[in-house]
Amino acid sequence: MLRDTFDEDAGRYDRARPAYPVPLVEELAARARLGPGRRVLEVGPGTGQLTVPLARYGCSITAVELGSSLAAVASRNLKPFPAAEVVVAPFETWAPPPEPYDLMVVATAFHWLDPAVRLARAADALRDGGLLALVTTHHVASETTRSDDDFFADAQKCYDRRDPATPPGLRLRRSALVATDTAELAGSELFGPVSVARWTREITYSADAYLDVLLTYSGHRALEPVARGWLLSDLRGLIDGRYGGHITKTYLHELITAHKGPEFPGKSTVSTG
Repeated sequence: MLRDTFDEDAGRYDRARPAYPVPLVEELAARARLGPGRRVLEVGPGTGQLTVPLARYGCSITAVELGSSLAAVASRNLKPFPAAEVVVAPFETWAPPPEPYDLMVVATAFHWLDPAVRLARAADALRDGGLLALVTTHHVASETTRSDDDFFADAQKCYDRRDPATPPGLRLRRSALVATDTAELAGSELFGPVSVARWTREITYSADAYLDVLLTYSGHRALEPVARGWLLSDLRGLIDGRYGGHITKTYLHELITAHKGPEFPGKSTVSTG
């Protein structure tokens, strides 16, 4: 399965995947009222990109990670926080403890969970009134400069040439054109109204750093090795030869939350950070 590929190079994942924006972490902590005595379940923590910032609030954290190599690195990163533990298990079959959680969070991993059971199992793990938080990450067009959009258009030609499965004509969209997908959560009787907050940010990468982060994506890891090698070589040549050795990538992050139980009145809301 594609979701298993992340465990193949946990060291690279830990090194290359960026942490989540501080305003997003602060907003999540405020919505969940995090602090000592609060119980948090994180599903799919990777190597702790979100887990470590949440642990600094002094809450108790159980992080359920499918990959044993990722879990080992996450455990090492969480060593300063004795109230945080990492469990190696698929969430779909993991048995939660009797005491429910105040918060369940899934960061850039909800789409990997079985849609037939993921919301029901989330509700089972949460106390009444507990908060489910989903963090999504999208790759979007630059808000500040056209040159970065030009790079991704040029890069698409490399994908067209080296990966026959690439859909034709792919282009990055502005963040305002990326619709938030709340249909499943909003349509569930297990949770109340949905709130959404959004942030964009830009990260500048050298050729080495950019290829590093690409190799943490399942689609790139699943490519046939020779084709992947040619693709990475093409992208390196493009960055170093036409873009001065550095490119900027724009991310859109969303924080989508809802409380367990229909007794939380109000309308669904969207805000932009």
